Amino acid sequence: MTDARETVLGRIKDALSLAPAPDVAVPRAYRTGRTLPDDERLALFTDRLVDYKATVHTCTADRTAELVAEVLRERGARRIGVPAGLDARWLEAFDGEVQQDSADIPAPGLDALDGVVTASAVSCAETGTIFLDGSPDQGRRALSLVPDLHVCVVDLSTVETGVPEAVARLVPQRPTTLISGPSATSDIELERVEGVHGPRTLAVVIRTDM
Repeated sequence: MTDARETVLGRIKDALSLAPAPDVAVPRAYRTGRTLPDDERLALFTDRLVDYKATVHTCTADRTAELVAEVLRERGARRIGVPAGLDARWLEAFDGEVQQDSADIPAPGLDALDGVVTASAVSCAETGTIFLDGSPDQGRRALSLVPDLHVCVVDLSTVETGVPEAVARLVPQRPTTLISGPSATSDIELERVEGVHGPRTLAVVIRTDM
């Protein structure tokens, strides 16, 4: 089987090398530049998040630590993971155990955490999507996928109206994770099942003055 597979793939590779690669012009005429006032953008983003069964909390920047601790307490989270670059002030009101993540911790080991707290890069109000780009305050992909609870802090200033506007703020070379509510899928009877491919619970803390 291995020889046959290599033969077939080899012939495909040879055929592709002989065929001239046509120049393809990809249209980039996306609708861009859309904006909404802060209150309307916040209302739209919140509506989409709630529709995806995420919980949404709003606060001013000076109440970040208080609200993050309150959300963790309500969810019974006593041991949480955080990316190395997360603002330590966000956890000043949390009295549980905080584990700083690193590449040395195997992904299965993250399952022992009650939850994780991260920042975010950009969000899209129209789709209710949060973008993580692996920055130091967001961490590696496994950190936001393995624990059952993800508390994500979003600054309203980073929430764009539409997808093109949000994507334009991303760095293409960075690994990007898109989050639209808690992880969910449907079983064979089309019953919604949450937590299959990621956190069962997504709590979004939106800082309205940032």
